Amino acid sequence: MYNRRKFLKLSAATASLAAISKSALSKNPTTYQENNFPIVISTWGFGIPANQEAWKTLSKGGRAVDAVEAGVRIPEADMTNHTVGRAGYPDRDGHVTLDACIMDEFGNCGSVAAIEDIAHPISVARRVMDKTPHVMLVGDGARQFAIEQGFKAEKLLTPESRKAWKEWLKTAKYSPVMNIESKQSRQGSKYNHDTIGMLALDAKGNISGACTTSGMAFKMHGRVGDSPIIGAGLYVDNEVGGATSTGVGEEVIRNVGSFLVVELMRQGLSPEEACKEAVQRIIKKKPETAKQIQVGFLALNKKGEYGAYAIQDGFSFAVCDSKKQDLLIPGKYFYKDGK
Repeated sequence: MYNRRKFLKLSAATASLAAISKSALSKNPTTYQENNFPIVISTWGFGIPANQEAWKTLSKGGRAVDAVEAGVRIPEADMTNHTVGRAGYPDRDGHVTLDACIMDEFGNCGSVAAIEDIAHPISVARRVMDKTPHVMLVGDGARQFAIEQGFKAEKLLTPESRKAWKEWLKTAKYSPVMNIESKQSRQGSKYNHDTIGMLALDAKGNISGACTTSGMAFKMHGRVGDSPIIGAGLYVDNEVGGATSTGVGEEVIRNVGSFLVVELMRQGLSPEEACKEAVQRIIKKKPETAKQIQVGFLALNKKGEYGAYAIQDGFSFAVCDSKKQDLLIPGKYFYKDGK
């Protein structure tokens, strides 16, 4: 007869086996390799060198949050990149204002928005996360905090960016160019924005993310897009995965895009399927607007599976793992040339 005593013995044995298995998993990094991690992915072609920098941390068994911070600092410092960091184009008043956020495997997060004179907003966002009880600091308060934390204040408006701004002032026409990151390499500098969003899964199976941008070129002073907003430009849930976005931030904010993608993955959708559904919701709400703008989502789940989807063609994302460190993949899309 299957009595209660036998049942309790069996339950105890099962629990012990589970504990042994969990312990073995934590001590056996090759198990993680079978699940395709460590791995780091990021938006656009400038994600390749950013991923390679992040890989230096991941390949040594480091934390994903340290990897993504180090990774996105590369485009932040790139003087040829006018959409991220210190060489970003200014707003219409001539101010270079930067936005960034970071989120770790414990749900901790930090963010700065409209910060001026600080070249690495992602590292200030990390300090907000680690050193304060807050999530977001903005404007002068963010700058003051950064200086108190030892960051160097410097004027970020470069001669090239200043020249572009003066040229724009002749007409003062705001007309964003889609997929500016990919078009810059073919057509020279264009006036627009694109973000680097990065997601990493480390050797312990923990996920973190980072996002940083200089925002829309020649935006209204004080404008903030989705990039520094947790749940919009970036969201991470260590039980499920993470997501980030690029493109016109207003539409991402209106749909709480990255949080939506993660929740769709929680419901069982693959990363690509979740990104596609988030894009389709934007299109459904504003079909005519969507034909004129670009928004792309990038996602990574706990198995190390990744995927992306965008409103328009032209979006690409970079992947780096133990097999390849310079992979650039064209994202799938809904419209080609707005049709």
